[in-house]
Amino acid sequence: MPRSRFGHSGPVRGGAGDPGKPLPLDGGEVGAGVRPQWATKRSRSTSSVFFTPTPAGSPPTLPFPHRGGRVPGARLPNAGLALVAAITLAPALAHADALGAYYERSVMTAANQRCGLFTPDLASALAAAQAQARGAALRSGASMGALAQLDDRARARAGAVACGSPDIVKAANRVRGAFDGFSRLQRMNFPGDTSDWSANRGVSRLAPVWKLSQAARFGGGDLVFGLAGRGDARVLLAVASFADDAQPYAARLIMRDTDLAPEPYLNAIQAHARGPLPLEARTPPRSATRGVLAEARAPAETALLPPGERSGWAFRFPASAAAALANLDPREAVMIEFLFADGARDGLRTAYVEVGDFAAGRAFLTAAQR
Repeated sequence: MPRSRFGHSGPVRGGAGDPGKPLPLDGGEVGAGVRPQWATKRSRSTSSVFFTPTPAGSPPTLPFPHRGGRVPGARLPNAGLALVAAITLAPALAHADALGAYYERSVMTAANQRCGLFTPDLASALAAAQAQARGAALRSGASMGALAQLDDRARARAGAVACGSPDIVKAANRVRGAFDGFSRLQRMNFPGDTSDWSANRGVSRLAPVWKLSQAARFGGGDLVFGLAGRGDARVLLAVASFADDAQPYAARLIMRDTDLAPEPYLNAIQAHARGPLPLEARTPPRSATRGVLAEARAPAETALLPPGERSGWAFRFPASAAAALANLDPREAVMIEFLFADGARDGLRTAYVEVGDFAAGRAFLTAAQR
């Protein structure tokens, strides 16, 4: 049985070395982020650590031309027509449709990487659309392996067309038209099965703001988790308030270890029950997880507190944790464990967060910073 891997960056401290001061939010993913050292150890925890109209009930998607055409892998007369077909896919079945959307965005992403077709803003918008399509494909039942094969096929198709060919010019112009106005969007919601990610491109240099966040309630507390910061900076934070004013001394983020478990664990028995699969049933067994210890702790700033709360604690995680989260399957969940000193009512309290379209939301923010 493989062992769990718990990332650890040393003692948990408050921001700037003082637990009474707010956490510094000018590092992380953008700016002079901290580079923690990681170690592996066995857990000593207790037993529990753009917009287009869509049919009713369907999540909004980032815009992209999507009309009648062929499914990925269909035989095409030549490479030029293959590229045009790659951005006009609309298979009839939901599963094929999701794969087609991911394939078309992957083709144009590969073509841009080779030919420099788009501005940085547009390239980032395309990356956000690709990430959202990836999530939709995985939710429809596609495997990671199937998406990897589509990536290879997309690069091959894009690489077979000359950068100045009429076909690639036509395809690039259609992408530009589809993403027109995307850079002016300030907010976007990314719906999930049970919870949403809310993205906000607004910038404040006076107070921190949530740039990408998901709220959750758990036993004895309220949580907001995601990316926050001042100005263009953003860091991965968990801000929690507890009904009994308990003060956790540490927090750790528990997620699937993709080296030990390439595919997510989704409880097949509960999947057939009515309603969406509970988040606690979307996490892997402990032996297939990795853990990331928060690198800093401090009282939460008012602007970051869960709605209606007056106080709480903020825990900052390494930037590498955000990258790892973005690579997970959108259907699964991660755990945030809050640890309390001996004598507390509960030594460990656990909150669950749906992975959802975290990757797409993160790409949406990146497009605004270029």
